[in-house]
Amino acid sequence: MLHQPVSLTPAQWLWSHDPSGPVHFFAPARLTERLGAFRTGFPGLVTYAVKSNPGEDVLAHLIAQGLAAFDVASPDEIALIRRLCPGAALHYHNPIRSPREIAAGLAAGVASWSVDAPGELDKLLAAPLPAGSEVAVRFRLPVSGAAYDFGAKFGATPDEAVALLARVGAAGMTPSLTFHVGTQCTDPAAWTTYVRAAADIAARAGLSIARLNVGGGFPSGRDGRLPDLTPYFDAIRAGLTAFPTPPALVCEPGRGLVADAFVHAVRVKSLRGARVYLEDGVYGGLSEFPSMPMPLAAVHGPHGPRRGALLPRTVFGPTCDSIDKLPGTPAFPDDMAEGDWVIWCSMGAYVTGVSTRFNGYGSWQTVTLDRLD
Repeated sequence: MLHQPVSLTPAQWLWSHDPSGPVHFFAPARLTERLGAFRTGFPGLVTYAVKSNPGEDVLAHLIAQGLAAFDVASPDEIALIRRLCPGAALHYHNPIRSPREIAAGLAAGVASWSVDAPGELDKLLAAPLPAGSEVAVRFRLPVSGAAYDFGAKFGATPDEAVALLARVGAAGMTPSLTFHVGTQCTDPAAWTTYVRAAADIAARAGLSIARLNVGGGFPSGRDGRLPDLTPYFDAIRAGLTAFPTPPALVCEPGRGLVADAFVHAVRVKSLRGARVYLEDGVYGGLSEFPSMPMPLAAVHGPHGPRRGALLPRTVFGPTCDSIDKLPGTPAFPDDMAEGDWVIWCSMGAYVTGVSTRFNGYGSWQTVTLDRLD
């Protein structure tokens, strides 16, 4: 459901409403801006990775902006998109599926499938897929630059991908390739390397691929500013020169599209010297912080931002578990007080859908605003 934005900043809303728990603030204008950057700069089809934020307010806004293609990873995500956008193109690019999941995808009219192992292709062909269905072989490379690498779980080696792609073509399916450089990748050259590798795989398989899906991995902001995506799109174009005839392109941003449209506000529950206890933690809305760099956080008291000298702190969440702790010792103002609000920027990805209700914590409300600063 789309909500009318409120003309307040997050800090103004917090102190005027005094909510009883964390608040997830959504600025649809930010999401529109980010979608526009992808549509203007990316030389192909832009899809959205539903897993990054399956909130219906986000999905409804993207659909209202005309987005009609989605990367889905499960039957539940398929059903969600079919309900909200019945005519959407569905790319089922989680390459590991049970026969029941394949059947659900077939029933929903999935437009594109991915595989990364012979057994997974066997399942698709046995289903069977309709003749001519697009099957994208997912491959991996030892390329650095991301916060963490998906290659440990997904992706064929280039040699394996050559054999799989040849089988896809021989089976009468539409051959394509796909990859993912890794989460929060800040090195545009990673995409160039992968695109050139895709050209080599296709050539060795003796096939012209219909499409190349360059995945997600595009970075979100960590300092409150939107990253310039131009170098990433330029890097993709540079890689395409390795193809005799460039294939159509697809991307599937998740975090890079949605993260900067949200901030997450958490109240300070208790202060004990250099220790800070928050009303949310790694079991809830701050679940990614043990494995991801922390974004910029601002601390707001009742009379405005706290501006004291920054001191390192040990930061815990609210649960009765000692691993409910943020990594390192992030710096916070020395005048921070109990009851203040910590507002984390770029928090639109992997808050919705990942948080638990351990110990009865982990819930929040979503508030739609005109702006986030």
